[in-house]
Amino acid sequence: MKMTSYRLALGLVLSLIAVIPARAEIQIPSEYKTSGFFLGCQAYTWNRFTVFEAIEKTAAVGGKVIEFYPGQRLSPEEPNVEWDHNASAETIAKVKAQLAKYHVQPVNYGVVGIPRDEAGARKVFEFAKTLGLRAITTESTDAIDTIEKLVKEYDIMVGFHDHPRQQRNPSYRMWDPHYVLSVVKDRDRRIGSCADTGHWVRSGIKPVDALRILRGRIISSHLKDLNEFSAGGHDVPAGTGVSDVPGILEELRRQGFNGNISIEYEYHEENSMPEVAQSIGFVRGYGRARQW
Repeated sequence: MKMTSYRLALGLVLSLIAVIPARAEIQIPSEYKTSGFFLGCQAYTWNRFTVFEAIEKTAAVGGKVIEFYPGQRLSPEEPNVEWDHNASAETIAKVKAQLAKYHVQPVNYGVVGIPRDEAGARKVFEFAKTLGLRAITTESTDAIDTIEKLVKEYDIMVGFHDHPRQQRNPSYRMWDPHYVLSVVKDRDRRIGSCADTGHWVRSGIKPVDALRILRGRIISSHLKDLNEFSAGGHDVPAGTGVSDVPGILEELRRQGFNGNISIEYEYHEENSMPEVAQSIGFVRGYGRARQW
């Protein structure tokens, strides 16, 4: 009986650990929270524009946080300068000034390759530290040992991102939440998933199901709603498609998620501001209705 009781107690402890949300000492300041979430844009939404314009547009549509990606042009005045973790101190200072001007908080960076060699990986983490980021987004599972070492050193989180299933490349497995879980489950709890809900839909996976598989390991989210469950589905304003955005928000809330939700909109990219604003507004309104 004693052994049975011990096993039951151990099982309960392990189940509780599974749902404890991943946390780091670096937290996003609460002033940037919108209706229960740190809500803003993945700068790739504005990939036809520059970093400076992406910051301005994020603020204009109601976003308070931004997730950068590598390779975006810096500004209309300096279109030949690329923004990434190799940026000069001068370039970083210019971006920080633009962020301050529009009261937008940088929180994440990716999707970016992280090399296995420590010196190369450290450049990415140093860039994140300089910007005060909470997390980095990658798909570099081959660098997991290096990533875990630097996560512990820098106290910066890492989320593994999912692109859609690739029919011509069966070796690509990031679309599968079970695979992502197998990569991160025995690692530091600051390593987990960047939940791209639209790409799960394109892979035939219901996002809420994927979030439940990865419970307690959701670092951040690229929030997309799609017009249909298919590889060819395109983005639509949040709450109007098939992704079950209310269910996604409810599940994130249930898990105690405290990362960033980045609206990543890849449709009508030359003039997507009304749809991005509608997406921001849906999440904000839903959270307010639920009194989050």
